[in-house]
Amino acid sequence: MLAYTLAEVLISMFVVALMLTSLYAGFSSGFSLVKLARENLRATQILVQKTEAVRIFRWSQVTNSAYLPTSFIDYYNPSGTNNGTYGALYQGSVSIAAPSGIPADYQDRMRAIIVTLFWTNSISGSSNVIVRSRQMQTYVARYGMQDYIYK
Repeated sequence: MLAYTLAEVLISMFVVALMLTSLYAGFSSGFSLVKLARENLRATQILVQKTEAVRIFRWSQVTNSAYLPTSFIDYYNPSGTNNGTYGALYQGSVSIAAPSGIPADYQDRMRAIIVTLFWTNSISGSSNVIVRSRQMQTYVARYGMQDYIYK
């Protein structure tokens, strides 16, 4: 017959509590990392979407700020805007400028397009706010762009 003393029971309960706390901390950390990876992936998708949109514009549209807005807002889950489950709010900006360091002959025939995104991990009143950002850059040339003919 085995008999356990009070000290053995308390130590075993402490070990079990420590193991359960570690288990739940591991789950929490894992879920946070997955959430961060998904937000980063969505940010990359938004950046690619904005830079690829330049491919359908003509040179006159690229150099006109009415066609390419300088700021925009997008969501982690755009379809969730109707019921409030849109997730992270991505705020972005688009800047178009002549790239530096190129010969003067090309200054009026080439543009650098930089898309920058910012979002936070804040969820309704969180005090530990971390601002995250991503940036993508591409170059376009006046005579290197497709000139689609509209009929």
